[in-house]
Amino acid sequence: MKDVRAEALASWAKSEDLGVEIPAEAELRPVSDDASFRRYFRFDVDEHKVDGRKVSGLGLVFVDAPPEHEDNESFLKISGALIDGNLNCPRVVASDLEQGFMAITDLGNTLYLDVMNSEPSRIPSLYREAIDGIVRMMAVTCELPPYDEQRLLDEMSLFHEWFLEKQLGIELSDADRSMLQQVYLFLSQRALEQPTAFVHRDYHCRNLMVVESNAPGIIDFQDAVIGPVTYDLVSLYKDCYYRFDREVVEQSVSAFRDKLIAGEIVSADAPVLEWFDLMGAQRHLKCAGIFSRLNLRDGKPGYLKDIPLVISYLQEASDMYPALSSLSAFLREQVQPRLPL
Repeated sequence: MKDVRAEALASWAKSEDLGVEIPAEAELRPVSDDASFRRYFRFDVDEHKVDGRKVSGLGLVFVDAPPEHEDNESFLKISGALIDGNLNCPRVVASDLEQGFMAITDLGNTLYLDVMNSEPSRIPSLYREAIDGIVRMMAVTCELPPYDEQRLLDEMSLFHEWFLEKQLGIELSDADRSMLQQVYLFLSQRALEQPTAFVHRDYHCRNLMVVESNAPGIIDFQDAVIGPVTYDLVSLYKDCYYRFDREVVEQSVSAFRDKLIAGEIVSADAPVLEWFDLMGAQRHLKCAGIFSRLNLRDGKPGYLKDIPLVISYLQEASDMYPALSSLSAFLREQVQPRLPL
């Protein structure tokens, strides 16, 4: 089937002055897509290494991001802000916002998750770099939307709309709906207690790249907001695609807390671990809904296999905190028996 947008992207790229020569016969090959409408391509020219990273012969990745679905202006703005903050993310070399095309610098092929699976001994050093990346991002200055109460509540509503009702087929009672609304309000209120800073919003092992210098490489940052300081740490250590032991999680939260205190971002008595756990509950309610929507609306069933881990995080958090005891019982009685999907 003819891929009209990919052909248009190739024609656009060959017509742009990108500082590299693209052979006329070169064709785009897909690199990956993600949980959005964006797609990534490289031209099929010889690969080589730059700073130890395997990249295409051009050192560029080409992005198809339909403007009716993707906020490409935010991508450009946030990329520039991160680079100005000395963080390692793709730089936009050329763009056509009207068509939704971009050429960006290539950070290579090696995701954190790849190395975590193949060389687990490297995980501690990779994650020290990742925590450092969060701290550095927090200092980035960029005009971004706030992670406000309405946004938090809208995200959590995906849990009952897409996961419980549409994916699992659960008929919610009035009591169930009331309980969930109380949970959503509680979690949003606790999130809004936290100090705020730049938040990547999807800072996890599939969006962090192993690079040789100025680690980590950071991708998929275009949905950044100003939000709670624990949010990116939640994405990192309560990752939807990789589970850490609770002991490792608590040690990492403690180390992060020390950095926040040293930076005078929180006081010494701030309940950082509690904030972290409850922020995780908010995120995982959202993720269960998004993964279900990707399956049912967008025809991307691959994320269904990740829902059991997401629900296990929710169960863990709701078991730990009395304010979530009703959610704990609901998950155990109504949701867990229906998993895996």
